[in-house]
Amino acid sequence: MAKFYNKLTPRLQKFIENQKIFFVATAAEDGRINLSPKGMDSFKVVGENRLLWLNVTGSGNETAAHLLAKNRITIMFCSFEGAPNILRLYGKGKEIKPSDSNWEEVAQYFTILPGTRQIFDIELETAQTSCGMSIPFFEYKGEREELNEWAAGKGEEGIREYWTEKNQTSIDGLPTNILD
Repeated sequence: MAKFYNKLTPRLQKFIENQKIFFVATAAEDGRINLSPKGMDSFKVVGENRLLWLNVTGSGNETAAHLLAKNRITIMFCSFEGAPNILRLYGKGKEIKPSDSNWEEVAQYFTILPGTRQIFDIELETAQTSCGMSIPFFEYKGEREELNEWAAGKGEEGIREYWTEKNQTSIDGLPTNILD
């Protein structure tokens, strides 16, 4: 049975801290819905209704484009070990880039990874838990290092060139403002 919360309880915060993977979904009014798996130590709860997600350079920049177009985001965690549980976080988000005046305030929560593109500052509106009894068990074996190695090899200038080529618009042609 689903249960809704207007803030993250200590129990829900602990659940989030123990997860190794989460999923991010965003959508503009029209076009594709983006749903992406995320990992690394890139998600932090900094208050009952405030979440931060450090985003690294990837093949697209859909979240930034979608939040500019229609400010809504859903993040889902699910338990792959222990007691079954699914946790969905619904909210509004804003992008904070390294060049923004409030970067240091949010960056302090993370180890900045090679290729870091932005941190999304998310205001939680609602959290929802559901049973998760159909989710299979999986064993965590470690983080993949390929993306960090790729970004480190490109260097800052190479990453900016990649953003220019690949990250300025969403797959549906929406602007991301990555270079602003």
